Amino acid sequence: MFAQLAVKFNQIPAVHTLITSHHNPKIKGLLALEKPRERRRQCLFVIEGKREIALALKAGYRIGNLFFCESLIRVEEVRDLGIPEKALFPVTKEVYDKIAVRENSGGLIAVAEQTTHRLSDLRVSDNPLIVVLESVEKPGNLGAILRTADAAGVDAIIVCDPQTDIYNPNVIRSSIGCVFTVPLAIASSEEAIDWLNSRKISIYSAALQGAKPYHTQDYTQPCAIVLGQNS
Repeated sequence: MFAQLAVKFNQIPAVHTLITSHHNPKIKGLLALEKPRERRRQCLFVIEGKREIALALKAGYRIGNLFFCESLIRVEEVRDLGIPEKALFPVTKEVYDKIAVRENSGGLIAVAEQTTHRLSDLRVSDNPLIVVLESVEKPGNLGAILRTADAAGVDAIIVCDPQTDIYNPNVIRSSIGCVFTVPLAIASSEEAIDWLNSRKISIYSAALQGAKPYHTQDYTQPCAIVLGQNS
């Protein structure tokens, strides 16, 4: 009997009690991050799902708070992420359903610190394949391109004059976490062109007039493929 109680006790983080209300200040703070303005102001964003959180940690992102629902995930799995106990907050299923944006996120939601995405910090190979996105508007499109870029082994993505927030929850969801695996920079179109030209990286884009058949070009050399806002 005492052994069973000891096992049960060890399953529960000792630092924080169960959050049972969505009026809890930490829950209200998390919900505020649904707004792009708050994400920009606080330089924070929300990550849902164990896979996505693990990829963010591997990429060096710092996790502030991690909320988990014990009816959806075992505490041992939560602790496997290596996040300090003081950052772990158990919540009820009702609270979790309130804060979760996507379905089937596995009982884990984290608040993480944003990082910078300066073009000057971007490091690529000597023979890179780069994707340039021009004024991308839809978070789902950006996420899908990130996912495809990861699968194709693209060296980096440069997002020019973005019309959406790269930390939008739908970007993270549709990219299945690849927003954390593909090197990413944000710049103006002029900055991107100057950066590519200075490194002698050929730029390719679709055109209606004065164009050459795409299959006649040599993509084995350093190149950047430009996609428009409706990509």
